[in-house]
Amino acid sequence: MKKIKIANTDLELSPIGLGTVGAGLSWDHEDAFRIFENYLASGGNLIDTAHVYSDWVEGEVARAERVVGEWIRNRKRTDDFILMTKGGHPRMNTMEISRLSKEEMESDLNASLKKLGVDCVDIYFYHRDDVKRPVEELIETMESFRKAGKIRYYGCSNWTTARMKEADVYCKSKGYRGFVANQDMFNMGVKYMNPFSDPTMVVCDQEMLEYHRHSDNLLMPYMGICSGFFHILKAKGIEAVKDSCYNTEGNIKIADAVYKLCEEKGYSITQALLGFFAVQGFDILPLVSADDQEQLAEIAATLSIEFNKNDYEFLNLG
Repeated sequence: MKKIKIANTDLELSPIGLGTVGAGLSWDHEDAFRIFENYLASGGNLIDTAHVYSDWVEGEVARAERVVGEWIRNRKRTDDFILMTKGGHPRMNTMEISRLSKEEMESDLNASLKKLGVDCVDIYFYHRDDVKRPVEELIETMESFRKAGKIRYYGCSNWTTARMKEADVYCKSKGYRGFVANQDMFNMGVKYMNPFSDPTMVVCDQEMLEYHRHSDNLLMPYMGICSGFFHILKAKGIEAVKDSCYNTEGNIKIADAVYKLCEEKGYSITQALLGFFAVQGFDILPLVSADDQEQLAEIAATLSIEFNKNDYEFLNLG
């Protein structure tokens, strides 16, 4: 399995990262331990979580990071995987109010480190952007965390291409490594999808793809399997996905091609969707969640598949 190396770092990552949105909901405790360990055994080495992965569950003060932390404390080692988390997400009931001051970010980071039971995370992300704050301020906040030994590298999530370029220019002027990774929404269905319900989430467009093609800032897409749209459409029909943002004429046509590809190659739908990232012509590392061991095995098997760009010509890849 080819690892993805991020330039000017010591990071070597598996081509698929394990997300933890479902941790503490779909899986917890011993089930969680097995999912994490089986993911590592399959060749994966990147675990992604976030400070906010609790806030939408009423009364929950620590969920995803708590689950990851319990696993870490149980196994008593962190040297065989890369740990990422995110901070600065707005409060769920006030999404329009930014939380990217240094004080708020430091509070989130300290809380994450405590829940995770570690002194330092490998990559720390801004979960959102605040265009009213200059990139210089935001970069210096991350640099202060790095110099304090609380993070090794930093990245961004839901930033536009223009803002990432601004950050790159500033970091180059200061001699900083800068953002090592960017988490934005990107998958096989975004080209034809209707606007997503959360306007603070940034969709990776052609401009951003071109930026990442020539950047040492690695694209790490979330929602890589289109929130299950193609799975549900296949299993339950069009009525079951009528309210999905992916329910468009363009994506219905893509669905037919995906199902045909699965039949011809023996792929699962998940594997066919993840193959989309592997044939883009440059390194992309999708983040995918598994709700149980069966889904994890399906994702793990994807790591050993060599996808062919020609099989995805129905997407008119450039």
